[in-house]
Amino acid sequence: MRSISRMAKRAAALAIFGASVVAAQPGSTSESPNGRWDASLISRENTIPFRLDISGSGPTLTGTFFDGFKPNDGTSSATFENGKLVLRLDQYQTTITATLKDGQLSGEEVVKSRVVGVPDAVSGFEAVRHVDAPVADVDAPSIDGWWVIPLDTPSAKGENAFRFVVQQNGPEVAASILRVDGDTGAYSGTYKDGKWVLSHFDGGRPGVIVVALTKEGTLEIVQTGALARRRAAPVAGSQGTARRVAFRPAATESAEPESGRYCPTLIAYRPDVAKAKGLPEPANFATHTTVRDPNEKFIFNFPDADGKLVSNEDPRFKGKVVVAIVTGTWCPNCHDEAQFLVQLDKKYRDKGLAIVALDFEEPEQQKTLERERAFVEHYGVKYTYLIAGAPAQMWEKVPQAVNLNSWPTTIFIGCDGRVKGTHTGFASPASGDFNRQLKEEFTARIEKLLAEKPAPDPAKTTAALVTPEK
Repeated sequence: MRSISRMAKRAAALAIFGASVVAAQPGSTSESPNGRWDASLISRENTIPFRLDISGSGPTLTGTFFDGFKPNDGTSSATFENGKLVLRLDQYQTTITATLKDGQLSGEEVVKSRVVGVPDAVSGFEAVRHVDAPVADVDAPSIDGWWVIPLDTPSAKGENAFRFVVQQNGPEVAASILRVDGDTGAYSGTYKDGKWVLSHFDGGRPGVIVVALTKEGTLEIVQTGALARRRAAPVAGSQGTARRVAFRPAATESAEPESGRYCPTLIAYRPDVAKAKGLPEPANFATHTTVRDPNEKFIFNFPDADGKLVSNEDPRFKGKVVVAIVTGTWCPNCHDEAQFLVQLDKKYRDKGLAIVALDFEEPEQQKTLERERAFVEHYGVKYTYLIAGAPAQMWEKVPQAVNLNSWPTTIFIGCDGRVKGTHTGFASPASGDFNRQLKEEFTARIEKLLAEKPAPDPAKTTAALVTPEK
């Protein structure tokens, strides 16, 4: 009996050991995708590396993307079954599908097309498990802070210069190009061989840039490009129609070694150097967009996602401080702003603040509002979301705004219904101090407007003066 018992125990132990060995075998269906991955999106033009963290299991499985060195956004849903991983970012209408085998992930990223008749954009996807490596003792030059990138000709939005914002920790750098409409997100990387090769993918905007400090003290920024499928947003043409444009930087042209294509080399200067040289300054976020008449009430009347018309006369807005956002869920900077607006809504809603999004979606999206609904759910939006029209209709739908050509554009409205200020674009956390300054500006403006007593309505005052007493 004892001999049989010992044999049984030994057999059981061997079975457990064997099962654990099978579970640990690379490529087995029980191999977990959890952990940190060095991932890449791959197309004919570019390979764009990025960090991807996977955690949880079953319904809690999540993929987390990074903006520079900081977690930025996560999947709307994720599954892992029989070695197949599916990461969905419905807020961007992006899906990554990959097979886990031999400790590697291999598959594709599909972005749903924004144009009828144009096929979905497909890029290759690969990932290997991250292995910590000792940080090389490199004496990297300091480029921390912000820089000015002058343009030879004005951008589509009338800018004469961009900002280049750098956050540095020794050899490690996270940097972004900040335009009047917002930034590129944080490109990150480590100094090597006299330059920084910085890459970025936070779920919605992939790209690579190469940065080098010249002996003249300027920066050369070579844009090796985002994936070819990433299209520019429509901007205002001379007649207010939508067109697609590209800016021409103050730069030389340099060949991209891997593809042989030509890419613009941006030249960046420290602000004091740029000023001394008389170079143009970047646009002012607070004055780029204005209104035609500050005494005119800001009027809107659009349907919500369920088709119900909502106007500025609705009780939820009447007599309150209103923050109106010209936005679109196709716009990455609008994703950045929504996360901050959710915080403002929670803090000031009960104090008299009402936020309303005037959302411009492509005609194809308006049929189902699939991305808009996913956007609202993903970011926990509780403020009012109205479907104002298609991007090309922005100028006719918001006629009170002058030089309105950027998504997002934020309009601050007092209790009297009149515009008290505007802010063009949104500088995300990737823009460092500019993000901090923006948050302080928004908060101070809202608190100031909430503290003001509503001014008497001139129309009512006039009516009271001419109405005879009974």
